[in-house]
Amino acid sequence: MSDTIHPLLLCGGSGTRLWPLSRKSYPKQFAKLTGDESLFQASARRLAGDGFAEPMIVTGSDFRFIVKEQLADVGLTPAAILIEPDGRNTAPAILAGALALEEREPGALMLVAPSDHVIPDDERFRDVVRAAVAAATDGKLVTFGIRPDRAETGYGWLELNTLLSDDFAPEAQPLKAFVEKPDAETAQIMLDGQKHLWNAGIFLFTTTTLIKAFERHASDMLEDVRAAVADAQDDIGFIRLAETPWSKLSSDSIDYAVMEKADNLSVIPYGGVWSDLGGWDAVWRESGPDADGVVCNGPSTAIECHNTLLRAEDSKQELVGIGLKDIIAVAMPDAVLVAHKDRAQDVKRAVAALKAKEAVQAETLPRDYRPWGWFESLGTGTRFQVKRIVVNPGAALSLQSHVHRAEHWIVVEGTAKVTIDDEVKLVQENQSVYIPLGAVHRMENPGKVPMVLIEVQTGSYLGEDDIIRYEDIYSRGQGAKG
Repeated sequence: MSDTIHPLLLCGGSGTRLWPLSRKSYPKQFAKLTGDESLFQASARRLAGDGFAEPMIVTGSDFRFIVKEQLADVGLTPAAILIEPDGRNTAPAILAGALALEEREPGALMLVAPSDHVIPDDERFRDVVRAAVAAATDGKLVTFGIRPDRAETGYGWLELNTLLSDDFAPEAQPLKAFVEKPDAETAQIMLDGQKHLWNAGIFLFTTTTLIKAFERHASDMLEDVRAAVADAQDDIGFIRLAETPWSKLSSDSIDYAVMEKADNLSVIPYGGVWSDLGGWDAVWRESGPDADGVVCNGPSTAIECHNTLLRAEDSKQELVGIGLKDIIAVAMPDAVLVAHKDRAQDVKRAVAALKAKEAVQAETLPRDYRPWGWFESLGTGTRFQVKRIVVNPGAALSLQSHVHRAEHWIVVEGTAKVTIDDEVKLVQENQSVYIPLGAVHRMENPGKVPMVLIEVQTGSYLGEDDIIRYEDIYSRGQGAKG
């Protein structure tokens, strides 16, 4: 058996506790929260290098091109990108990855990790993973426990049989029990008792060991996921899991489906810095507050503030805090969050409230990312909308038409190759073109720099689902995103 470690990155979820920066349309793993890379990019690079194979990714259809593009930006090529028909929590996703890897390399070592964690010391973490290989090869389901430094109620915990060692040596030991997210009193007792670690949701095992665990503890799920993998379709390099068997699956975590029932568990302590960035309080903590406990990101200014996070995402606005204490303030172009730092975990309640009132800000960012680039709305009225559209070099929108709107395109940077019915022409900077209602049209960027245009839509309905696709180089279907 090879000692090569095959990473499986889980790349779904909506990250509601980091609203308004993280939303369903573009969740936190793709955002640059604590550095120059997205959390997803940092996670992928962390699990690369000597002894690590190219990563596998499990994600949703809307994010498949973002995943591919962000990996390319850091020089990584995925071994496979599995597309879930819809989210079913971690157990089916991990099992699908294991079955797909088992087909390519039976009995391979698979490292499962979320794609939105912060672990600054990459090499130390890789060393700890390598230290777990012997136990995983020996048939153990190995989980990694994080050194706790506070009585955290937002994490699950892992209970050990013995006291933690002072040096946090990365040695495998039996795991006594999983502990659900505790109340404050229980968390403090576990912290003081020095027999508990935080549960990071990171695992190492062989594909054979995991599949046997599902055979024993979740055979129904194994049957449906196996069918979803067996009937998966290739989609221009992505692997689309079959929808019919996937729809039968219950939404279960890997802990609930298998780990809490297994008797071959081992845990390896990790004594380095770790955070799941599960709320704005964690972002504040991991961003390195100054002597007054203040963190300022973007165009923001703090005056006589303490233990406060100010974050502004739009270069055209300034966020100023005066005399704030223990406050989180996050300003986006379309939404602003102001909360006490102790209420960071309640941000998801705000998202639920916005969804209940059908506010678009609940789930959708102003900027919409597509495989060809992105667009954002600059202004709307009852019968018009103005957008800025950015098309990447060599990229092209689908050949399409609209039932309810006409469009006027003004190129402001670069050159557009425009198709309108049977006519194809180049539209240069400072030139414009009109797309009549119902015309079959396409926009392409034939240049080597991003092309930017302003689009003015007019019509009775301006929704993104008013689109009929005839051809698409990204093999998307019908609908807003295809």
